[in-house]
Amino acid sequence: MQLQSLILPLLIVLLAVPLFLQARKQKRAMAEQQKLQNSITAGDRVMTTSGVFGTVVSTSDDTIDIEIAPGMTTTWVRQAVREKVETEAAEAPAVEAPAEESATEETKVEDKAETEVAESAEKQKTS
Repeated sequence: MQLQSLILPLLIVLLAVPLFLQARKQKRAMAEQQKLQNSITAGDRVMTTSGVFGTVVSTSDDTIDIEIAPGMTTTWVRQAVREKVETEAAEAPAVEAPAEESATEETKVEDKAETEVAESAEKQKTS
């Protein structure tokens, strides 16, 4: 009889804990998004929720003006900004590094292949 009396409280706890954790996670994400939207200033490169990239030209309390092409400025609600984007100059070295690594790996593979060819040629001479 004691086991049956514990099932209902245990079931409530098993359902309440994930709901509580999800609410905390969502609250934290909303706080981060609010912090991002409040930190937007002129000159920042941003991406909107619809995937449009642009540079912030001016800001007001509820809206921001984004230059999406030279001379083309559009007005957006602050909440439409998904994230700040790093400038292309900062991303360029990160893109080049893997290319150098792959070139180094290709060189290692070529050197290994040359070594194997030389070893097999040497074995054929000795036999």
